[in-house]
Amino acid sequence: MSLSVIRPGLLTTVQDLGRPGYQHLGVVLSGALDAVALRVANLLVGNPQTAAGLEITLLGPAIRFEADHLVALTGADLSPTLNGQPLPLHRPVAVRAGTVLAFGAARAGCRAYLAVAGCLAVPLALGSRSTYLRASLGGWHGRALQADDELPVGTFSPAAQRLWQLLAPAGLPAPWVAARWLPGPALYPLPHAQPVIRAVRGPEYEQFAQASQRAFWHEPFTITPAADRMGYRLQGPALTRDSAPELLSSAVTFGTVQVPPGGQPIVLLADAQTTGGYPRLAQVITADFSALAQARPGQSLQFQEVSLAEAQALYLAQERRLQGLRQAISLKLLA
Repeated sequence: MSLSVIRPGLLTTVQDLGRPGYQHLGVVLSGALDAVALRVANLLVGNPQTAAGLEITLLGPAIRFEADHLVALTGADLSPTLNGQPLPLHRPVAVRAGTVLAFGAARAGCRAYLAVAGCLAVPLALGSRSTYLRASLGGWHGRALQADDELPVGTFSPAAQRLWQLLAPAGLPAPWVAARWLPGPALYPLPHAQPVIRAVRGPEYEQFAQASQRAFWHEPFTITPAADRMGYRLQGPALTRDSAPELLSSAVTFGTVQVPPGGQPIVLLADAQTTGGYPRLAQVITADFSALAQARPGQSLQFQEVSLAEAQALYLAQERRLQGLRQAISLKLLA
C-alpha cells in the first residue's frame, strides 16, 4: 500500500514523536510540533501513538491513495477535501483506492496531521521516522515531500481492521465513509486568534528588569515571518536584564524562551538546538505546546505565568484525556 504525492504543499514532512535520548550528543529531538494532534490521529486509525504520520503546514498537499486506506486528519483546519467533497476532521475515515486528498484555505490553525492505518513505513533513523530538515535526517529521504513521491504504508493492525469493518461492513458504498463519532472537544481545541501560552519562569528569569518581567507576562508578542520548526522569533516590548553576566551554553528544549541581546524573545520548537547561550526567561509548559504549534506568523500571542505544580497538573490532565480516548476506542471495537 502507498500514498502518491501529486502536489507537495508548502511544507509536508513525515513526523512521529521524535528521537529522544540523543540530545546529549547534540542531536535535536524533532517530531511533530503538535504531538497531541498526531497522537489523536494515530489512535483514531488503530496505530500506536508513536507511529509516523504527515505534518502539513498551512498550504496542504494533494495526495492520491493507491489502495484502500483508513485515515484520520487532526489539528488545523486547512479546508481538506476527498475527491472535492469536504472531509470531516478528528474521526476515522475509510477511503477507496484512487481517492484524492487535497486542501484549500487555512481556516484555523497552522499544522494538520494525517495518520494512515499501518503507519508510514519509511526507514528508521536513530530510532525515529521524524524528519530533521537541517541535517537531512529521517523522514522521506531527509526532506520535505515532493511531487511524485510514493510513501510506503504498513499493514493494518487488528484494531484498524476492526475500525474498517465498523465503517464499511459491506464494502465502501462511496469513495469514502467517515465515522459519526469523534473525540471530546478538549482533544481538539479551536485555535484562538490571540492564544494565551502558559509558561513557568526560566533559570535566568531573575536577571531581567522588573519592567521586562511585567511586560513579558502582560504585553502581546507577534510571531514574525522568521518562524520555522526550529522556533518563532517574536516582536514586542524589548526585554532587558538588570545584570548581564556572561552565560555558559546551557540546555534548551521545546518551549524554551530565550532573549538575545536585542531584547526580542525567541520561543524554541521541536527542531531547536540542544544548547544555547542566551538567557532563558521562561519555559512554555508541555500542555500548551499544541496551542503554540498552531499559531501562525503574523499572529499575536500572550504569555501567562503558572507554577510548576500547575504545569504538572495540566500535563497529567492532558495525558488522562488521551488515555480516555484510547480506552473509549477499545470499547467501541468490542461492540
